[in-house]
Amino acid sequence: MSEINTSKVSRWDQHGREHVVRVRRAGSRRTIRCETCGWCQGAQFLPWLKAEEHLAQAHQATVDPAGA
Repeated sequence: MSEINTSKVSRWDQHGREHVVRVRRAGSRRTIRCETCGWCQGAQFLPWLKAEEHLAQAHQATVDPAGA
């Protein structure tokens, strides 16, 4: 049985709305899914970077909740 892990990338837009992209790992496969618009993509490398790019481009959500 393969191991399944899920993490998330969240950012806020200029209106204070939170946008979340979930990164799901099943074995060596990673899938990225946006909870706001339903966008979904497979990503072998750097899935979190691709999630951040989607949030910035599609939703103008660039404010990191971690303050980094």
